[in-house]
Amino acid sequence: MLIASCTTKKEVLYFQDIQEKESYTPENYKSIIKNNDRLSIIVSSADMTNASPYNRLIPGITDANDFRVNGQPLLQDYLVDTDGYIILPKLGKYRVAGKSRMTLEEELSNEYRKYITDAVVNVRIANFKITVLGEVQRPGTFTIPDERVTLPQALGLAGDLTIYGKRKDIILLRDRNGIQESHIIDLTKSDVLDSELFYLQQNDVLVVGPNNAQVNGASFNRNNALYVSIASVLLSVIILISR
Repeated sequence: MLIASCTTKKEVLYFQDIQEKESYTPENYKSIIKNNDRLSIIVSSADMTNASPYNRLIPGITDANDFRVNGQPLLQDYLVDTDGYIILPKLGKYRVAGKSRMTLEEELSNEYRKYITDAVVNVRIANFKITVLGEVQRPGTFTIPDERVTLPQALGLAGDLTIYGKRKDIILLRDRNGIQESHIIDLTKSDVLDSELFYLQQNDVLVVGPNNAQVNGASFNRNNALYVSIASVLLSVIILISR
């Protein structure tokens, strides 16, 4: 009884005050490009022979099985350097960090239309991943193909919190222009649904800490219950024999 502990609904249930508001409006979601991101940039045109000089093809494409996807040449990603720049065909050194993906698409489309009248540029963040650690069912790093994931969805990918996960102070680690930020999230309250933390960004890390029961249990040998049961049986047998 001394090592047992109780958990109330207030410590477990999510968004307990959600009925206090009819709707929630999180900040507008934008995929912001950061230093060390890998970008997939494809310049398209009605006549792809005109666009091919402006795409970054992998050198030495010879084997259709190894280097082509659906018959199309395989493109190289662009690595954003520590100053926020990439090197683009024809355009040279171009700053991309701090811009949203859609803004960069529009800018590059306008730039390449100086050379191709119907140029269309498609930009994707190739390394959009989030990491969930701690008291969840499946901790790990998850790739997000559509570049959009909410806080509840991220926890869902990790199989949700275990019963031992602390709901009131989940840590969110986020890189913003080379500076590491930390935010505390309380899942028992709904105010996160209106905040900028509702949508995760690439390379965000969620850390779910253990609750008091799990911390206390860390110093307790979970086989003790088995040992006590065996000792009880042996003691009962000895008492019966002695009588």
